[in-house]
Amino acid sequence: MNYRYLSLLTAGHLVTDINQGALPALLPFLISEHKLSYGAAAGLVFAANMTSSVAQPLFGLYSDRLSKPWLIPIGVFLAGVGLALIGFASNYWLAFTAAALAGIGIAAYHPEGARLTNFVAGEKKALGISVFGVGGTMGIALGPILITTCLLQWGLKGTLILAFPATLMALLLIGQLSALSSFSVHPSTGKALNLSLADEWGPFRRLTGVVICRSIIFYTLNTFIPLYWIYVLKQSKASGGTALTILLGTGVVGALLGGKLADHYGDRNVIKVSYGALIPALFFFAMSHDVTLSTLLLVPIGLTMAASYSPVVVLGQRYLPRRIAFASGITLGLTISAGGMVVPLLGKLADYYGLGIILWITAGLPILATLIAFSLPLPQIDSNRQA
Repeated sequence: MNYRYLSLLTAGHLVTDINQGALPALLPFLISEHKLSYGAAAGLVFAANMTSSVAQPLFGLYSDRLSKPWLIPIGVFLAGVGLALIGFASNYWLAFTAAALAGIGIAAYHPEGARLTNFVAGEKKALGISVFGVGGTMGIALGPILITTCLLQWGLKGTLILAFPATLMALLLIGQLSALSSFSVHPSTGKALNLSLADEWGPFRRLTGVVICRSIIFYTLNTFIPLYWIYVLKQSKASGGTALTILLGTGVVGALLGGKLADHYGDRNVIKVSYGALIPALFFFAMSHDVTLSTLLLVPIGLTMAASYSPVVVLGQRYLPRRIAFASGITLGLTISAGGMVVPLLGKLADYYGLGIILWITAGLPILATLIAFSLPLPQIDSNRQA
């Protein structure tokens, strides 16, 4: 495993996903400033995730055919600058466009970043992807506290802070493009591909269904927890941002734990257990209206929700050994961002029935995900290795 370049790719992932974490924490301030409904505010999350969902598989296919490491610095830069512009938008549709631009940046980074991580990780792919995933989880966890602090200090113009780490990280990555390109040109350094094997599309489609469930759970909680804390539990805006940071911060531990467990017990087993454990955690959370209990429940929810992150990505890459970047674009992109496209519908339900109904809908999804997870077969590449 090449720890130097794994660290670089992980840092880029962190800076990119700060913007994913910051966007939901922006919503209470935008609602207050521009008098938006829940549905309209959630539409900004939809804008970022719609563009990301559509673009990530396309970037993945492009990377599989022609390696393009330059997508990495471009992606980091667009993600930060796009979200920074939301605070300066004079109307809703300009903010919508800025969110969409951030989504394109996010889409550009993930497939190529995950593909290169597969190469630099060598034989420890689950661990490598989990470390890469921790970068994203940490970024999403830092995003709410960073943007909440800046907006409380400077108002909506405080979104400008997001442009600075994105620009600096992009410049650092540009300086390392030649080295990163060498991994793309000589993938034998990672020995990640086995082109003698066929892609297994049936199991991969089922895996996609599992991750779509996780995506909806993740983006529902990521979007509505700050609002739930403020408008249902009657806490401050700062408390709402802190609650989201607790959820996402525990996800950092969950992602690392999931990667290590997957190396010992297998990707599929970790996926089954993590989704199964998420079922009671979400149901208790939906029933709770006590601030202390709700805060404590964020810990097991964050742990179990994030534990499946790297096993899903690695399993997808093993199902599609000829199309690693495309598999990464789906598991990190289309399926992860699919939840953002459901958020506006849930926002409309919240406008009519209150925020509580959303938690009950979310609590039912791990049941479906667990059932599908038990149907996933062992990848052919692993069957041959065991034989």
